[in-house]
Amino acid sequence: MSPSGRIHLVGAGPGDPGLMTARALELVAEADVIYYDRLIPSSALAGARPDAELVYVGKRPGVVTMAQEQIIERMIESARQGLSVVRLKGGDPYIFGRGAEEAEAAVTAGIAYEVVPGITAGIAATAYAGIPVTHRKDASAVAFVTGHEDPDKPETAIDWPALAAFPGTLVFYMGVRRLPAISAALIESGRSPDEPAATVEQGTTSRQRAVVATLDTIADRAAEAGVKAPALIVVGAVARHRDRLAWFEDRPLHGQTVVVTRARTQAGELAGRLRALGAEVVELPTIRIEPLIDTDPVRAAATDLAEGRYGLLCVTSPNGADLLFDALGAAGLDARALAGTTVAAVGGGTAEALADRGVTADVVPERAVAEGLLEALGAFGSLEIEGSRVLLAQAEGARPVLADGLQERGAEVDVAPLYRTVSLPPDRVALEAAEAANWITFTSGSTVAGLLKAMPEGPPAGTRLISIGPITSNAIREAGLEVTREADPHDLDGLVAALLDAVAGERA
Repeated sequence: MSPSGRIHLVGAGPGDPGLMTARALELVAEADVIYYDRLIPSSALAGARPDAELVYVGKRPGVVTMAQEQIIERMIESARQGLSVVRLKGGDPYIFGRGAEEAEAAVTAGIAYEVVPGITAGIAATAYAGIPVTHRKDASAVAFVTGHEDPDKPETAIDWPALAAFPGTLVFYMGVRRLPAISAALIESGRSPDEPAATVEQGTTSRQRAVVATLDTIADRAAEAGVKAPALIVVGAVARHRDRLAWFEDRPLHGQTVVVTRARTQAGELAGRLRALGAEVVELPTIRIEPLIDTDPVRAAATDLAEGRYGLLCVTSPNGADLLFDALGAAGLDARALAGTTVAAVGGGTAEALADRGVTADVVPERAVAEGLLEALGAFGSLEIEGSRVLLAQAEGARPVLADGLQERGAEVDVAPLYRTVSLPPDRVALEAAEAANWITFTSGSTVAGLLKAMPEGPPAGTRLISIGPITSNAIREAGLEVTREADPHDLDGLVAALLDAVAGERA
């Protein structure tokens, strides 16, 4: 809790979480309570503290979750309690976002406040759609106009003749339902009916789509395409550039919503790669990693490694690699403790995690499962398993396949349980977003179990499942679910490739 309450009016941008500012992310991470709008992506809230209060105050046409006056009252009351309050708004707080009203209320109440600008849809959604709002040859000015004025105003404040004569681009917010009236008013006021015009629906998200026509025909074309809010209207010669400059919708996963179930500390890499390919990513961590390095077995294993008592070290996951070195560090040791020990990694991802710590794995199987590692160890000519002492750096409760197989070959096996996976209660915002997902990715059997705890009735009908490998696939099937694709190789590269292949197959 903050020593004195403060309100932060924070712009979250138009929908792509990658467009949030560093300051916005910082305040979300620090907030005691967050009041957030309908168009805030679930991942924008992923960095909130687990104990932060998340209050949905979104509005959509015809449905108001909380009246503006009530939102202001609750924010002021939260701040008076000494809480750090974030009012997370789509786009920019001061561009058709009623942020000024909220700032004025804070001033009246004597509450300190801060405004964090956000990237507004008028420049972001248009850029993502391949429409530059200014252009050296076509437009030296741009005007942002609301298409949805205050209904309590006695008359419109929009000067249609002035807009019709405006020498540049017109960008209308919140006007898709009034598109026929807007285009008619501009034409009647002197704007050319043949001027290029466009609508951009759900700009900067994986559901973005654009319709380009003329001012005279844009309303009909948008209606035929079923364009709905949120959508921008662009009027001006710049709209014709979309044919050449469109880029966002061409990415292979555009239009796909993908759930990432990995632990939050690991989800970033996969989520980032999927977003770069055009997917809308829902981070729904169903497990968390609980380190166990401060235990007698792990401390003893670190000491014995340093003293050269193991001929073979088997690391069975990237988590295991990272925590092994954390355990060595806690004992005042580093990678030199592995000198003279043969190091085996269960797969490419684990080998990369070891390489990040300065250790090159001697054995890496083609199949990233315990059975594959056993086969690879048997084919490693310079290694004598019988009579050797082996350390397994793995998760608590891991499958006994590797330990049993090595013992059958005459090895003395010690297990260092470096961590356990614990089910994580689902984030409500992310869970709601996951209900509309096209795909769910699983990277371990524990992520499958965690998802089923979050969704006791299973994923929604029609959601397809991507598995990182056979062990995970077995867990999915044992849960009575169908695996759409299995990664090969069994790592993140293979997982992404499997998803791309599945999407391409459906589109073919």
